[in-house]
Amino acid sequence: MTVKNRIASFTYAFKGIRDLFTSQPNAKIHAAVAGLCIVAAWYFQLSQTEWCFILFAIFSVLAAEAFNTGLEHLTDLVSPDFHELAGRTKDVAAAGVLLMAMGAATVGLIIFLPKIYALFSSM
Repeated sequence: MTVKNRIASFTYAFKGIRDLFTSQPNAKIHAAVAGLCIVAAWYFQLSQTEWCFILFAIFSVLAAEAFNTGLEHLTDLVSPDFHELAGRTKDVAAAGVLLMAMGAATVGLIIFLPKIYALFSSM
Protein backbone atom coordinates (compact mmCIF):
# COMPACT_ATOMS: atom_id res chain seq x y z
CA MET A 1 0.00 0.00 0.00
CA THR A 2 1.35 3.40 -0.91
CA VAL A 3 1.82 6.36 1.39
CA LYS A 4 -0.94 8.15 -0.53
CA ASN A 5 -3.35 5.28 0.16
CA ARG A 6 -2.37 5.24 3.83
CA ILE A 7 -3.01 8.99 4.14
CA ALA A 8 -6.37 8.55 2.41
CA SER A 9 -7.37 5.86 4.91
CA PHE A 10 -6.71 8.28 7.78
CA THR A 11 -8.68 10.97 5.95
CA TYR A 12 -11.68 8.61 5.73
CA ALA A 13 -11.36 7.72 9.40
CA PHE A 14 -11.33 11.38 10.45
CA LYS A 15 -14.32 11.99 8.18
CA GLY A 16 -16.11 9.19 10.06
CA ILE A 17 -15.21 10.75 13.42
CA ARG A 18 -16.59 14.09 12.24
CA ASP A 19 -19.79 12.41 11.03
CA LEU A 20 -20.13 10.56 14.34
CA PHE A 21 -19.95 13.72 16.45
CA THR A 22 -22.03 15.90 14.14
CA SER A 23 -24.86 13.44 13.52
CA GLN A 24 -25.17 11.44 16.73
CA PRO A 25 -26.51 13.15 19.88
CA ASN A 26 -25.37 10.26 22.08
CA ALA A 27 -21.79 10.61 20.81
CA LYS A 28 -21.88 14.25 21.92
CA ILE A 29 -23.09 13.17 25.36
CA HIS A 30 -20.33 10.55 25.60
CA ALA A 31 -17.76 13.17 24.59
CA ALA A 32 -19.03 15.63 27.21
CA VAL A 33 -18.88 12.99 29.95
CA ALA A 34 -15.41 12.01 28.74
CA GLY A 35 -14.32 15.64 29.05
CA LEU A 36 -15.62 15.79 32.62
CA CYS A 37 -13.78 12.57 33.45
CA ILE A 38 -10.53 13.93 32.03
CA VAL A 39 -10.89 17.12 34.10
CA ALA A 40 -11.62 15.04 37.21
CA ALA A 41 -8.66 12.75 36.45
CA TRP A 42 -6.39 15.77 36.20
CA TYR A 43 -7.84 17.31 39.39
CA PHE A 44 -7.44 14.13 41.43
CA GLN A 45 -3.96 13.51 39.97
CA LEU A 46 -4.68 9.95 38.93
CA SER A 47 -1.87 7.45 38.78
CA GLN A 48 -0.57 6.30 35.43
CA THR A 49 -2.50 3.05 35.79
CA GLU A 50 -5.73 4.86 36.67
CA TRP A 51 -5.28 7.15 33.65
CA CYS A 52 -4.90 4.06 31.47
CA PHE A 53 -8.15 2.57 32.76
CA ILE A 54 -10.04 5.84 32.37
CA LEU A 55 -8.75 6.48 28.84
CA PHE A 56 -9.41 2.88 27.80
CA ALA A 57 -12.97 3.15 29.12
CA ILE A 58 -13.53 6.48 27.34
CA PHE A 59 -12.24 5.30 23.98
CA SER A 60 -14.06 1.96 24.29
CA VAL A 61 -17.39 3.74 24.67
CA LEU A 62 -16.64 6.08 21.77
CA ALA A 63 -15.60 3.14 19.58
CA ALA A 64 -18.76 1.23 20.53
CA GLU A 65 -20.82 4.29 19.56
CA ALA A 66 -18.98 4.45 16.23
CA PHE A 67 -19.59 0.74 15.53
CA ASN A 68 -23.25 1.18 16.46
CA THR A 69 -23.63 4.17 14.15
CA GLY A 70 -21.96 2.32 11.28
CA LEU A 71 -24.24 -0.66 11.80
CA GLU A 72 -27.28 1.62 11.87
CA HIS A 73 -26.22 3.26 8.59
CA LEU A 74 -25.65 -0.12 6.96
CA THR A 75 -28.96 -1.47 8.25
CA ASP A 76 -30.80 1.57 6.86
CA LEU A 77 -29.10 1.03 3.50
CA VAL A 78 -29.99 -2.65 3.13
CA SER A 79 -33.40 -2.41 4.78
CA PRO A 80 -34.92 1.05 4.13
CA ASP A 81 -38.40 -0.26 4.95
CA PHE A 82 -39.28 -1.57 8.39
CA HIS A 83 -38.18 -5.11 9.02
CA GLU A 84 -38.23 -6.83 12.38
CA LEU A 85 -34.67 -8.16 11.98
CA ALA A 86 -33.38 -4.71 11.03
CA GLY A 87 -34.93 -3.32 14.21
CA ARG A 88 -33.49 -6.13 16.31
CA THR A 89 -30.06 -5.54 14.75
CA LYS A 90 -30.18 -1.90 15.76
CA ASP A 91 -31.44 -2.77 19.24
CA VAL A 92 -28.62 -5.24 19.87
CA ALA A 93 -26.02 -2.77 18.58
CA ALA A 94 -27.43 -0.11 20.91
CA ALA A 95 -27.30 -2.63 23.74
CA GLY A 96 -23.59 -3.06 23.05
CA VAL A 97 -23.04 0.67 23.54
CA LEU A 98 -25.11 0.63 26.72
CA LEU A 99 -23.15 -2.31 28.13
CA MET A 100 -19.85 -0.60 27.32
CA ALA A 101 -21.05 2.64 28.90
CA MET A 102 -22.13 0.76 32.02
CA GLY A 103 -18.71 -0.85 32.23
CA ALA A 104 -17.00 2.51 31.78
CA ALA A 105 -19.20 4.07 34.47
CA THR A 106 -18.27 1.24 36.81
CA VAL A 107 -14.57 1.85 36.17
CA GLY A 108 -15.13 5.54 36.84
CA LEU A 109 -16.95 4.85 40.09
CA ILE A 110 -14.24 2.47 41.30
CA ILE A 111 -11.55 5.06 40.61
CA PHE A 112 -13.30 8.31 41.52
CA LEU A 113 -15.60 7.45 44.46
CA PRO A 114 -12.78 6.89 46.99
CA LYS A 115 -11.14 10.13 45.87
CA ILE A 116 -14.38 12.09 46.11
CA TYR A 117 -15.08 10.55 49.53
CA ALA A 118 -11.59 11.49 50.74
CA LEU A 119 -12.08 15.05 49.46
CA PHE A 120 -15.33 15.52 51.37
CA SER A 121 -14.03 13.70 54.45
CA SER A 122 -11.19 16.17 54.79
CA MET A 123 -13.53 19.22 54.80
